[in-house]
Formats: sequence, structure tokens, C-alpha cells
Amino acid sequence: MSRRGALSPVVRETLHDRVYAELRRSLIHGMFDAGEMMRIVDLAETLETSTMPVREALGRLVSEQALEALPNRSVRVPLITRERLEDLARARCLIEGQITALALPNLAAADFVELRRLTAACEAAFASNDRDKAHKTSELNHAFHFYIYRAAGSAVLIPIVESLWLQSGPYVRTAAQIHDENRDIPATHHHWALIEALEHRDVAGSVKALTDDITRSFNLIRGRLDDEEADAREVRHG
Repeated sequence: MSRRGALSPVVRETLHDRVYAELRRSLIHGMFDAGEMMRIVDLAETLETSTMPVREALGRLVSEQALEALPNRSVRVPLITRERLEDLARARCLIEGQITALALPNLAAADFVELRRLTAACEAAFASNDRDKAHKTSELNHAFHFYIYRAAGSAVLIPIVESLWLQSGPYVRTAAQIHDENRDIPATHHHWALIEALEHRDVAGSVKALTDDITRSFNLIRGRLDDEEADAREVRHG
């Protein structure tokens, strides 16, 4: 019996796909500043490739709203604005709260052990003075959240959440910078609260801890925007 209809061809990952994946990963983890210009030649040199796959990857990321195309055909990381901040915060709380509620019944004792390990590692990374601290904490935070989200088993919601995290990259970076300036701000408090609520099968408590965690980062940026606007008013009025 022929199996041609039951098997899918094996597709090799292309150089274009790898370049796109690396830029996408870097944006998710806040490796670029808000407003930073994405210079094709510089990126190609860093990635040790030609300009063509970089150009194609940037085009894909613009279409996903992770990057912004300017009238002069250059590309940059979007600027931080209050309107976009509120939109992203609202969307993330709604979607990620829902996927957390869906994941809760599927989490077992071994999963809570792993979530504790990730949170402890993230806490240690936050407290360190490593030069690579921002990257490590971002990756551990991402691993913590998506460990929970994947337990929901939703092939529809996961790509939506990934898109929201991709668009949130500049905000992640800015929040991390503000946190570094204010070491007294607890970094993983809401992670521990979320684990406890999940263990107790408390849906409302889990969603609250998750949304508190998301809101905390955005609140750091809201405070910075408030200060900048107050300074601008003071300058205008002498």
C-alpha cells in the first residue's frame, strides 16, 4: 500500500528561516532599543550572512508589527507610546489570562517543580551582576510563561501569545532597564504567587497573579512616561 498520501515531505530549514528566527528571538527578548534603526548591512555582518535573508526577515517582521517601516524605506524598532503600551497590556492580560486558565487543569506536581526551578533561576539572574543578565532573565521569564501556556494545548492561542510577546520586545527591554535602576522592586514575586495559585487549582487567583505580573512591567514604563511628560511640562512652562 502506498504511503505517499500519509507522509509529508521533510523540509530543510533555509538560511532565510534561520535569520528570521534569530532576529525574532532577539526582538522577543528585548535585545534592541525602542526606536533603534535596523541597518541591514550591520545585521548581515553580525549574523555572518548576506543582506538578502536579512532584508526578507525584516520585511516579515514589519508585517508582524514587530518592526516599523519608515517612509525612507528604512526599518526601526517601534517607539514606545502610551497608546501602544495600553493596547499591548490589555491584549496580553486578556489572552494570557485565558490561556493560563486553560492550562491549569493540565499541570501536575512535576510541572510545579520545573516552574519553581525556572523562577529560582530567574531570581538569581536578576540579583547577579553578569553582563549577560538582561538576556538570561528574559529567556528564563519567557521559559516560565510558555511552560504554562503550552500546557493549555491550544494550537490557536500560542501563536497569538507569541505575536504579542514579539511586539512587546521594546517594552520588555525598557522595563528591565528601569528595574536595574530600582533594585528594590521585586522581580519574581508574581511568579511565586502564580505557582501557588496554580497548585491550589485557583483559577481566579492564577489569572490575577498572571495579570499582576504583566501589569507590573508595563507600570514601570507608565511611571517613566509620567515622569518624562511632567519634565516636558515643566520645561514648557519655565
